[in-house]
Amino acid sequence: MIETLLLTLFICHKKGYNLSYLWKEKVFYPLFVCETFYWVMQILIFNGNYAFLSFAALFKSLYLCSTLFIVYKYELYKYAIIGSGCVILGGWCNDIAIWANDGKMPVFPSLSYWTGYATPEMFGIADQLHSLGNGSTHLKFLTDFIDLGYSVLSIGDVLIRVLPFIIIYQALKSASTQSLYTSTIKEDL
Repeated sequence: MIETLLLTLFICHKKGYNLSYLWKEKVFYPLFVCETFYWVMQILIFNGNYAFLSFAALFKSLYLCSTLFIVYKYELYKYAIIGSGCVILGGWCNDIAIWANDGKMPVFPSLSYWTGYATPEMFGIADQLHSLGNGSTHLKFLTDFIDLGYSVLSIGDVLIRVLPFIIIYQALKSASTQSLYTSTIKEDL
């Protein structure tokens, strides 16, 4: 989910928000721990070790829950509800794609073949959920077709990533605004 974090940081930087709060505020640390585990898992997959893949669903839940600390700290309840709605909608999209394809999530890798992340032989070995997409795949627009080279996402996966995006963005915006407000008050005194 590094792409979500990097996109958020890029947009926050362009808007002029202070990114140093990521290191100053301890509420961001659980998110960093989860991000580190995510990258370890990606490296293991690149090396053909699929042992941790069975924990991917649990890991995704922990990653999303790590944003709760940020929600409470910055009182981002409205944004958490919006993001949670996107998580539910994304989960439904994934469930519909799996249901329409006999309990499998078809994957259409392209860039991942070039990077070595995916091979046709790995489908069915790495996990029992994903299968290589083909012409008989139903609801292709809901399957995993957004290839990042190290992961292949579905529309549902993108919707699920809206939650951490909104929360991190709003937290950095809030922290920057509070800091600006506090420094303005000090200058006025």
